[in-house]
Amino acid sequence: MSRMKVELLHIHKRFGAVQANRDVSLRVEAGTIHGLLGENGAGKSTLVKILSGFLRCDQGEIWIDGQPVRINSPAAAIRLGIGMLHQDPLDFPSLTVLENFIAGQRGRLGLGLRESRKRLEKACEEFGFNLNPDGAIGSLTVGERQQLEMLRLLSLGINTLILDEPTTGISAAQKDLLFAALRRLAEQGKSVIFVSHKLADVECLCDRVTVMRQGEVVGELPVRGEDIALLEQQLIDWMFGRELTPPARPHSPQRRADPLLELRSLVVRHEPFALALPDLAVQPGEVIGLAGLEGSGQRSFLLTCAGLLPPRRGRILLGGQEMTGRPYGDYLRCGVGFSPADRLREGLIPGLTLQEHFALQQQDPWINWALARQQTQAAIEHFSIRGHPYSRVEQLSGGNQQRSQLALLPTPLSLLLMEHPTRGLDIESALWVWGQLLERTQAGTAILFASADLDEILQYSDRVMVFSGGQVSEPIPAAELTVSRLGQMMTLPVLRSTHSSEIPGIPTEV
Repeated sequence: MSRMKVELLHIHKRFGAVQANRDVSLRVEAGTIHGLLGENGAGKSTLVKILSGFLRCDQGEIWIDGQPVRINSPAAAIRLGIGMLHQDPLDFPSLTVLENFIAGQRGRLGLGLRESRKRLEKACEEFGFNLNPDGAIGSLTVGERQQLEMLRLLSLGINTLILDEPTTGISAAQKDLLFAALRRLAEQGKSVIFVSHKLADVECLCDRVTVMRQGEVVGELPVRGEDIALLEQQLIDWMFGRELTPPARPHSPQRRADPLLELRSLVVRHEPFALALPDLAVQPGEVIGLAGLEGSGQRSFLLTCAGLLPPRRGRILLGGQEMTGRPYGDYLRCGVGFSPADRLREGLIPGLTLQEHFALQQQDPWINWALARQQTQAAIEHFSIRGHPYSRVEQLSGGNQQRSQLALLPTPLSLLLMEHPTRGLDIESALWVWGQLLERTQAGTAILFASADLDEILQYSDRVMVFSGGQVSEPIPAAELTVSRLGQMMTLPVLRSTHSSEIPGIPTEV
């Protein structure tokens, strides 16, 4: 049984004007799961990237089993027995599962594919993973890609596994599998560093937890055997320094004869099938939540309502105006905004600064850089973005990327379409985001949003539409639903609705 004690001592790291880590020390005992908790931008990811060799600290030391070590690359970290599983796993999309499993294994090419396949299948059996060695990476979910990357790192002989926000974007079943695997690793004497902003995950999994805020360690506590209510309150106090209050939900908008958005006999393209929607009338200021398992058609529906995906048939009316078949630019000019879940692939442009993003919004042929800087600085102050005008967006934390994406939305908006508005955000950032969104509804903006968080859907929606088994329910008042009932509706093989009949010539998704 391999055991490893890891210590980071007095770590400092600065990015320009931002002090990401300030005199941070962390000790992780062998055979334990150690939580690293903090709000978005607290410095957690920076610290573990230093330990795993993706970044170098400005000052400080790393000790392993009582000996100082120098880690200047991920390869050096792996040679020392330290591996990191990123929130977006590092894999090769063009290769198979087995080929990715073999990647990076030094001196093992002589084993051949047959022996490597046996090792992969044995590892899958040990942890209860169901991975097809010949499957394409593109066919895997985020959770399955995580499983593969974890097995690959373990095959390289690591004894300390770092996981950075691993439960973001994976299903409940995949999270249960992941937690069981991590507990098994701890039982084997390996060390696990679990980076998260989710209190419930840390309380469920970890033995100890260290809390960071604004680049510093503010406290450390044991988790096992502690009173959960008292522990949670202490952790919240350390993370945010104050009590958090959810934004008040305004009263549901009154039904009017002139709805903002109308969908009539709409059929959405959702490859390889089509999805029939119930007729829908959305009032100004109304919030409609879209519930369903990932890939059930919510994204296709939102893209269609934004003019980014042509409908198979049916009509879309905005303020009584026919919008069917018109390009996204027309929707944008009519006050429709779309905020995607993948902030760095669709919402923002990696490599560009915040100021350059605001410059791109200008309609004039010549960029007014003074105006762009003024707008950026105003957005930083109003949206509490931890950065400066020259910060590149990929350097920002997830919460600050989401704040930036919201800041870039045009004002005023009549209709806002959002995918997972708070995915990957800490409690404070999530509450802040919804505070901003509800302010928009007070001004008449209607919001349609998809989320995997059923509590979020029920808390902020006026009505809920459920996507399940290739069908979509009629909108249901949120007050009539519970999390349990919503979960049942999402997983039923066939979800009955008044609009669930098959459409001639169009197969129903299964």
